[in-house]
Amino acid sequence: MASIIDLVNSVNTVWTLVVCFLIFFMQPGFALLEAGQVRAKNAGNVVMKNMMDWALGVFVFFVVGQGVYAIAGQLTNASTPLSIADAFAYIGDPGSAVGWLFGAVFAMTAATIVSGAVAERIKFSAYVFLAICLTAVIYPVIGGFAWSGGLLSAGGFLGQLIGAGYEDFAGATVVHMLGGVAGLVAAYMVGPRRGRFDSEGNPRPIPGHSVVFAVIGTFILAFGWYGFNVGTQGILSVSANATTLEGVTFNSAALGRVALNTTLAMGVGAIGSTIVTTLREGKPDPLFAANGLLAGLVAITGACAHVTWWGAVIIGLLGGIQAPLVYHWIVENLKIDDVCGVFAVHGSAGALGTILIPVFAADGFGASQLVMQIAGVLVITVWTVVTTYVALKIADGIWGLRVDEDEEELGLDRGEHGIEAYPEFVDEGVVADGGRDQTYGVRTDGGEDREVRTDGGVDVDDHEVRTDGGEDMDTHEIRTDGGEEGLEIEDGDIKMVMAVIRPDRLGEVKQTLAEVGAPSLTVTNVSGRGSQPSTTEQWRGEEYVVDLHQKVKIECVVADIDAHDVAEAIQEGAQTGEPGDGKVFIIDVEDALQIRTGKTGPEAV
Repeated sequence: MASIIDLVNSVNTVWTLVVCFLIFFMQPGFALLEAGQVRAKNAGNVVMKNMMDWALGVFVFFVVGQGVYAIAGQLTNASTPLSIADAFAYIGDPGSAVGWLFGAVFAMTAATIVSGAVAERIKFSAYVFLAICLTAVIYPVIGGFAWSGGLLSAGGFLGQLIGAGYEDFAGATVVHMLGGVAGLVAAYMVGPRRGRFDSEGNPRPIPGHSVVFAVIGTFILAFGWYGFNVGTQGILSVSANATTLEGVTFNSAALGRVALNTTLAMGVGAIGSTIVTTLREGKPDPLFAANGLLAGLVAITGACAHVTWWGAVIIGLLGGIQAPLVYHWIVENLKIDDVCGVFAVHGSAGALGTILIPVFAADGFGASQLVMQIAGVLVITVWTVVTTYVALKIADGIWGLRVDEDEEELGLDRGEHGIEAYPEFVDEGVVADGGRDQTYGVRTDGGEDREVRTDGGVDVDDHEVRTDGGEDMDTHEIRTDGGEEGLEIEDGDIKMVMAVIRPDRLGEVKQTLAEVGAPSLTVTNVSGRGSQPSTTEQWRGEEYVVDLHQKVKIECVVADIDAHDVAEAIQEGAQTGEPGDGKVFIIDVEDALQIRTGKTGPEAV
């Protein structure tokens, strides 16, 4: 018959498994967050790195990482003997599998953070090697120092010296700051993306392709964070000799504090960063709001079980406020191209929140605890900087850290993986060597895939589309001069009417063309420059000029319709009276060939 203790352990085990699944769900959040902040040509590479963080990382952590975790604790605690057999005993013990999985999802989070800092230029092989080092050694050692009775714990060497154990409830520094610092070191060693800084060292923005992706990824991460923080708190406690339910305690107060503090901190984090960007740039920045929300979460992760609710508000607010400020300092002063701002979100926010634990502690301020918090942050920082540098130096010697200039210009999707994240926006042609010659165009839709309908949204499958409005006109003269004396075209002439117009006027133009009997047209998304003035936009608070405006090019080939009537119809539908309405051109077409029937000349049109 199962005892009360067995029952409690069973409930807590199920709770831990659910928590692990929530934390795993943070992986797609990271993928979306990072993919949205890079250009479309590198989106596939980013998500591939995220998949490898998980797929390869869990295996490495099982074979090596968990054992290193235990050994690090043994070596830095005088009261714990070194035992390699004990450290790796989990491999043959199914009962330890849940505990291993809980450690693995934390390790994967630390590794994934680095991806966003080095996006768009690091070699895939070098990144995979760094991810292996992070999950096999770099993170496990710090986990052993702080959470496995090692160096930073109350019984560890440093803990005994200072007289307090290091407090980091759910990994603000052990996981997040470690990942943020490793990302900063890696971004420095790989170097900035081409074009990120001008010849004088001033930053030049390189906008990502989807703020929407980044914000959705942020919400997914925030959802998973409840597993990260609240899940670290067990739900049931039981006294050692309990035989009835009276010996079981539901940790409602502890769970409530963690959940409340986590929620408050994420909210005020977004508020803090939004206030800063509004004051600094004059407008609220959605990307920095997302970063501030995450920075608030990171800052409270180590403190959520230890501080008061108002302390959580202050910690979360400070985490959000510092995110845009630290990001700009990293870019503008250190000249480090941290693409996704991982140090500002995970590194500095994690350190700040963890150091402030004794300042806002629910059980009162402790000087020795503050000293220990500062010492712990320094130990984790130094270890991470040194080991990340060594790992990347090894990778550089074997594979090299960075892709070459041609591959970076082409995009890592094609260069590293031979794929396109958005293949429908690539024109492919057969070249003489049997390869594929792909010509890139300028995306004018913000990365959004959409179909342009030229039929007003009505499917016309079973009837013929006439370019003459349905009227047979074989023998009469078509005037191309609007009815005035001058140029005339004879029966059989073919004209192309080409126009560049505002995208939002396409519907009206289709209607006016249909009214003059010219419903057939080709529509292309383009960008261009003319009389319309340039605009100034921002990416992470850095201004850049947009002088190529989103337009739609319409091509309408006619044979039995007055080309000037078609041109005037386009003008009628496209005109707003403001600069940038576009232009219409009438071009002679020498001949035409209908592919299906082989007809040529006007009959082909």
